[in-house]
Amino acid sequence: MGKARNKQFCYAYPRPAVTVDIVLVTREPKPRVLLIRRKHEPFAGMWALPGGFVDKDEAMEDAARRELSEETRVRVAKLEQLQTFGDAGRDPRGWTISVVFFARVSASAPKAQGGDDAAEASWHLLERLPPLAFDHAKILARARRRLRAKRETAY
Repeated sequence: MGKARNKQFCYAYPRPAVTVDIVLVTREPKPRVLLIRRKHEPFAGMWALPGGFVDKDEAMEDAARRELSEETRVRVAKLEQLQTFGDAGRDPRGWTISVVFFARVSASAPKAQGGDDAAEASWHLLERLPPLAFDHAKILARARRRLRAKRETAY
């Protein structure tokens, strides 16, 4: 069989865009979360989780590490998947599914610096957040539940 060139894919189903978002939370009595201020529309000027589109043939965790580094200059050793979010209307640009990753960092959180499409990056108290872009308030509510569950199962 010959090698296929310019292979076209046609499906009867719509294909969503795929993104990653990263929830980075400090280990301290009043945890903080890393947010970026969006440089571009949609939601230009609003705070959001670091994240972005997954490149073709890129692994999800690799995309999460790349986006975190590009937008905040922060690197972490360990990431775990928190949940996948794909409700209709979560992104005004169209149907977008996001795989959300979660990590904890020390209370002396790494210095964050806005880069790429992030105008700035900074740490915010998890329990006192500014208005957030997209469905990121819903994502952070899920992260809080994960944190509570981990505290309850620690022994």
